[in-house]
Amino acid sequence: MAKKHWVRLGIIFFLTVVFLFFFVRSVKWGEVRGYLLDINIPFFVLSIVLVPVHLFTRGLRWKYLLVHEKPDISVYNLFAANAVGFTVNLIFPGRLGELVKPLYLAKKENLRKGFCLGTVVVERTFDIFVMCALLGAFMLARPLFVKILPVDKDVASNLTLWGGIGVAFATVLLFLTLALYFFKDRTLRVITAVLRPLPERWSAKILELIREFIEGLKFFRSPANMLMYGLMSFVVWLGIVFYYWIFFLAYKQHVPYFFLIPYCFLVMIGASIPTPGMVGGYHYFSKLAMTSILRMNPSLAFAMTTVVHAIQLVVTCLIGYAILWKEGLSLFQLKHLGDREAP
Repeated sequence: MAKKHWVRLGIIFFLTVVFLFFFVRSVKWGEVRGYLLDINIPFFVLSIVLVPVHLFTRGLRWKYLLVHEKPDISVYNLFAANAVGFTVNLIFPGRLGELVKPLYLAKKENLRKGFCLGTVVVERTFDIFVMCALLGAFMLARPLFVKILPVDKDVASNLTLWGGIGVAFATVLLFLTLALYFFKDRTLRVITAVLRPLPERWSAKILELIREFIEGLKFFRSPANMLMYGLMSFVVWLGIVFYYWIFFLAYKQHVPYFFLIPYCFLVMIGASIPTPGMVGGYHYFSKLAMTSILRMNPSLAFAMTTVVHAIQLVVTCLIGYAILWKEGLSLFQLKHLGDREAP
């Protein structure tokens, strides 16, 4: 187990270094300071204030996945779980926050752990679908503004490829989760057979967790809930696009709102790479989108990416730490919680 842990950390460290190398490449350091300081202060302040909004909208969206289990769940606890989960993601490698977030909520609201874990799978599947749908709308509309935003054929081809991969991955994940839920009895029989060599105490605990996990997918039986959840997913991601639009205005970059969809898509890819604090992957894909799609100066792209990442990291972690301090918890306690549930 220890060897596996160190191998995983080694891979993460290697990826971080590689992406950071490509991030700093072609930057003219003499220009960076000027770009860093050339800001519109009201929009810059607004970009700081708006950081927590997506935690709130994600919480409201999450409520639709939990309504069958507990209709009166606290909106504050949903917000706090998102804040704490993102804080863990921003501090530690491996995206442990994806595990900490549902486990934290399960403890606060006295919910089943496996049930909450199942809802996170649904959440990530819809995130991918929605961003791919927005990217698809952008690509379909591209001929209407090709003269305003002349994206290179290679860049457009790569966006189409990544969008296709995203749709394929999300579709496979969706069908697997649907099959897991609607054929749960058969699934549980197969899993029981696989777990038979293990001690009965262990196999019973694992089986109970998997049963709860499958229960977390029961929102699929409610078309009304699925529709509302899908609409809320668009609210979440259009809100994130809006946040970046405000940030671009803070750096006096008057990019039309719609044009930031491919930027947000590539940033989502970078943020999904399990480096500590999203360092490397987020930076590289953000700069790539700014320079190749929005045709921005590499030094300006470097400065803006560094600042926007720092703002999100600092504000999110301050909120997360404040919540933990209020509840007498430590970040390392939550990390160990995630470690115990990680495969």
